[in-house]
Amino acid sequence: MSTLRFLKGHGTENDFVIVPDPDGAIELTAADVVALCDRRAGLGADGVLRVVRSAKDPAAVHMAGEAEWFMDYRNSDGSIAEMCGNGARVFARYLVEHGEASAGDLRIATRGGVRAVHVPADGGDVTVGMGPARLPGPDGIAVTLPDGSVYDAVHVNMGNPHAVVFVADLDDAGDLLTAPVLSPPTAYPEGANIEFVVDRAPGHVAMRVHERGSGETRSCGTGACAVMVAAARRDAAALPATYTVDVPGGRLVITEHPDGEVEMTGPAVILAAGEVDLGRLTARSA
Repeated sequence: MSTLRFLKGHGTENDFVIVPDPDGAIELTAADVVALCDRRAGLGADGVLRVVRSAKDPAAVHMAGEAEWFMDYRNSDGSIAEMCGNGARVFARYLVEHGEASAGDLRIATRGGVRAVHVPADGGDVTVGMGPARLPGPDGIAVTLPDGSVYDAVHVNMGNPHAVVFVADLDDAGDLLTAPVLSPPTAYPEGANIEFVVDRAPGHVAMRVHERGSGETRSCGTGACAVMVAAARRDAAALPATYTVDVPGGRLVITEHPDGEVEMTGPAVILAAGEVDLGRLTARSA
């Protein structure tokens, strides 16, 4: 494989390279992903979404009876992630716009489980059922910034791990170029996404995020859900509860229902399509 067909899309400016691979014929290495996501020598993205039929991928074949399509998501450093909320919206938009699924309700497989998605026929915002949040503890989670500042955090799992920190000002997080340190390390053996949150109004918060494997991004869908859940618990909000979550790349609306299901609604845009010489990309990045 040298020439690779791709598309580019984003959800609240969390951007992705989309690689259609319906029959599971493409094997993307970590180096391939890093090269594709490079913002100077590659296509530039926070991650890669490989679009493959669940029945054609060993990681998803057990979900083929529930969801035809599997979202194989890779972070920009080439690592594999369990789930990406913004990616799920963009993935579903791709399926509908390219005739692989009908508008309305559909289901997609992810490493975090099968997710229900609603894609309106009018091209409006996409809603993803993110599953229930878990607050597995332990208490006493701390986040240490490079300048030595230490903040308490709330551990929320949305199919992938998050540490949510409430701060007085979003600038308190610093530049987020370097990953903050989490303790105790046993709480997050595989690392975590770290969200810094301020209040804007009742039921309205804003956040910045350092995503595991990608650095600071313009948005994180699972992170926005984790933030909403942490804020609702802090506020002792009755369910159903809906919060508006502002991210640097836009705005998401998150609802937690009485049965625990968390839903996220936000934009999803497919911007471009083309072909890239993957061999040339990886040779340049070597």
